[in-house]
Amino acid sequence: METDVLIIGCGPAGLQAAIHASRSKVGVTVLGKPSNSAASGTEIENFLGTCLTDGDSILSEGIRQAESFGAKIIEQNAISSAREGESFVFVTDDGTEIRSKAVIIATGISRLKLGIPGENELYGKGVSYCAICDCNFYKGRRVVIVGNESEAAVSASLMTSYASETSWVAWDLKANGSLVDKAKAEGVTMYASKPKAVEGDGKVERLILEDGTVIPTDGVFIELGAKSAADLAMDIDVMPEMDDTIKVDSSCQTEVPGVFACGDITGKPWQVAKAVGQGCIAGLSAASFVRKG
Repeated sequence: METDVLIIGCGPAGLQAAIHASRSKVGVTVLGKPSNSAASGTEIENFLGTCLTDGDSILSEGIRQAESFGAKIIEQNAISSAREGESFVFVTDDGTEIRSKAVIIATGISRLKLGIPGENELYGKGVSYCAICDCNFYKGRRVVIVGNESEAAVSASLMTSYASETSWVAWDLKANGSLVDKAKAEGVTMYASKPKAVEGDGKVERLILEDGTVIPTDGVFIELGAKSAADLAMDIDVMPEMDDTIKVDSSCQTEVPGVFACGDITGKPWQVAKAVGQGCIAGLSAASFVRKG
């Protein structure tokens, strides 16, 4: 499918961008799951015009507003991205290809963590948050992918081309069925228990699961939620900062013409007010870019 503006992220920043871009009379598609937004499940008391409200209400009303102005909401994750000439191409969980003239990255903060013992201590010593970034370091070695979403399935399949053994730990599997079947067919071993700890003496040696299973491994790739914003950005030639944030100018445009970013992904403060403000700017800027193209 084709669209003028593709927005990656269905949180306050992405939805506000969708509202303003749609009102500017360009075609708008929003790709993402509201449940992945940092606003989901929270209570908000410092946003203009509200005393105390829940984030899910803001998200559901934002979706309604965006759709009322013509935006299309696709509640799936992006599993790959590419830049083809002056167009941008993203692929969703179910294999749908979306081609756009402009992109707004509004995914929020990347690199979600498990929060288990050993994860921080062994980061960079076998713990990684990006299989596509570090796959070459694990040729002929044992690896474990951890995650429930389609990105974990894609990473598991990828690692079978490098690792001697690839395991996948998914305790609440939500990945697309065809991607799961593909990983299994390529020899990935599945485990259904939640991770409890990463262990090793100076480097990763094993992953312990809550059901007592011990998986000997040289690497643990934590792939939670959607494909990280940093990965998606790099695939369309945007280079994130060292902390995985994306630098933008006053119009919310990145270093790549036609690519904009807004919300938490651009750095602190991580507040709904800032996300909404930047979403407005990014939506208007992207629409203007498309109309001039």
